[in-house]
Amino acid sequence: MKSLSLKWLAAGWLAVVMTSLTVANAAVRTPAVFGSGMVLQRDMPVPVWGWGEPGEEVTVTFRDQSQSTKTDADGKWIVKLAPLSVGEPADLTVKGQNTLTFKDVLVGEVWICSGQSNMQWSVNSSLDPDLEKAAANHPQIRLFAVPLTTADTPQEDVIASWQPCNPQTLGNFTAVGYYFGRQLYETLHVPVGIIQTAWGGTRAEAWTSPEMMAKSANLAPIQESWNERLAAPANAAATAEYEPKWKKWQEDWKAARIKGEPAPGRPGHPQNTRWSEHHPSTLYNAMVAPLAPYAIRGAIWYQGESNAGRAYQYRELMPAMIQSWRDAWGQGDFPFYQVQLANFFESKDQPAESAWAELREAQHMAAKALPNVDAACIIDAGAAKDIHPKDKQVVGKRLARLALVDVYQVPGIIRQGPTFESVQFDGNKAIVKFDTHGSKLISYYGEPLKGFALAGEDKNFVWGEAKITGPDTVEIVAAGIEKPASVRYNWADNPKGTLYSEAYLPAYPFRSDSWDGVTVKNVRAE
Repeated sequence: MKSLSLKWLAAGWLAVVMTSLTVANAAVRTPAVFGSGMVLQRDMPVPVWGWGEPGEEVTVTFRDQSQSTKTDADGKWIVKLAPLSVGEPADLTVKGQNTLTFKDVLVGEVWICSGQSNMQWSVNSSLDPDLEKAAANHPQIRLFAVPLTTADTPQEDVIASWQPCNPQTLGNFTAVGYYFGRQLYETLHVPVGIIQTAWGGTRAEAWTSPEMMAKSANLAPIQESWNERLAAPANAAATAEYEPKWKKWQEDWKAARIKGEPAPGRPGHPQNTRWSEHHPSTLYNAMVAPLAPYAIRGAIWYQGESNAGRAYQYRELMPAMIQSWRDAWGQGDFPFYQVQLANFFESKDQPAESAWAELREAQHMAAKALPNVDAACIIDAGAAKDIHPKDKQVVGKRLARLALVDVYQVPGIIRQGPTFESVQFDGNKAIVKFDTHGSKLISYYGEPLKGFALAGEDKNFVWGEAKITGPDTVEIVAAGIEKPASVRYNWADNPKGTLYSEAYLPAYPFRSDSWDGVTVKNVRAE
């Protein structure tokens, strides 16, 4: 993935240089997320911000409105444009002692796409890249990719630029983000801006703000384990050696940014230091904080593989991360849609406990912990021997279903597959009722109904015999289980359940019990 980040880094800095060179040593400047070709979010106030000389008057003009302010004692300024409507491309100008002009600015829908490798996974590495790129002439879809970088404190800017979507620019961009954004564009017929900020193999705590990580006693063991690691002599020595290099790079980078000069190369950070991409908040600091409060409609998130060993802790970590982003943006409870983990690892012959099933449950529980949060089910889109399933088209579509129904209220779209609603135990039977979201239950292409398991109070699960008994109900019995106490469906690393809706959307994994799972005691970041 290094070539991906370097390509976008180079392109991003070139755009920053060209903008900054409008006036040599320009006093007024903006973060890189403002640039020619950007998409501004429609139908809500649009913050525009930046820096200048203390006390300098700054005026931002777009279409027929202008907003003015003065920089504060630190040289910072911010204005808010009144809500905008979709229309023809226009210039946005920022005028102080100098004038910055951003051309070809569109108004439409803006979404952030974040997470670990399955969000970072490119169109080039997914299904049918040749066909997808050949058809990718979408001048009203704009792409912005944040390069991979870390920081031990919140940063103010990134090195990136907006790019039009075409066969030349799309290949290294997030596949899930693109297919999600393309579905929105094709359905809504408005410009779409997609902001990629994702890093493979990373954990949710690295994407959570320092303030939020410090609030929760249940998350404290993550930082405590890191503190122990940082105190090891070799790691302490690496920190002492790297810190002056980091400080000098920050100073040189800010100076170059002001002058419109090429960015100095950043020294590579050593692992097991507070700059590691796995350390709490380093990715929030470097790859999220600089984007806020750029007006957005919402965010999509594909992550969890690296936190599966601490799935119970994720029940609190994920809502904390989401809330930290909402706090940073200050625009309320914007929509946040996760991707539930796909099926992975070898399938097992008998029911068993599963850390990945527990992580999927934690993702589903986040939807109940916070408003406007949900998860798309892709339990049928994975691969036993590849943690990076190539069919990202289906992932983008299932995320788009949530947004098109919830946010845009497009009629006639089935929101998602069946979700567990309740269970009634009647003798040796479990009768499960589902919320079918407008599309009745079926078995996948008429195959036998698989994936259900029952257990008594002894917690020993046995595969069940299941049948659909109504448009929203399934009845299950299991050999040797005379008095079931729990029912589970697709509760496994790589389940093979066949319950779908008529829209051929898979039923979400679930369990009716709350018995302790295999990750209940895991709280340290090992």
